[in-house]
Amino acid sequence: MDSSYQPKTGETTGLWLAKIVSGLLIIIILCIHFVVNHLVAEEGLLSFQDVVRYYQNPIVVVMEVAFLLFVVSHSLLGVRSILLDLKPSRTVLTVANWFLMFVGVGAIAYGIWLALTVASYGTNL
Repeated sequence: MDSSYQPKTGETTGLWLAKIVSGLLIIIILCIHFVVNHLVAEEGLLSFQDVVRYYQNPIVVVMEVAFLLFVVSHSLLGVRSILLDLKPSRTVLTVANWFLMFVGVGAIAYGIWLALTVASYGTNL
């Protein structure tokens, strides 16, 4: 192993570990998602009513929100890592961090709102 390896400036062990763990969790939840949606559900989830019925199980909502959290976190940490390869100035990195955090929080908030909204339609079916 090359002992001259230096970690990227600006990437902590915690952020690196978060990318690795979120990537593994994405694979696990994606496999569960595919099995449930395409093998367990008769003919797959094809209609809005099928999806609403699927979301009536609280475990499904938790799983889908967890999937959302892991995908958003993993992807934005990946974008940040690519940015670090370009060796940005501290100012550019700070702006990028805030921008990525804003995008991530917005995407997660919207996704959670959407999941809860779809789940709430079940009371009207």
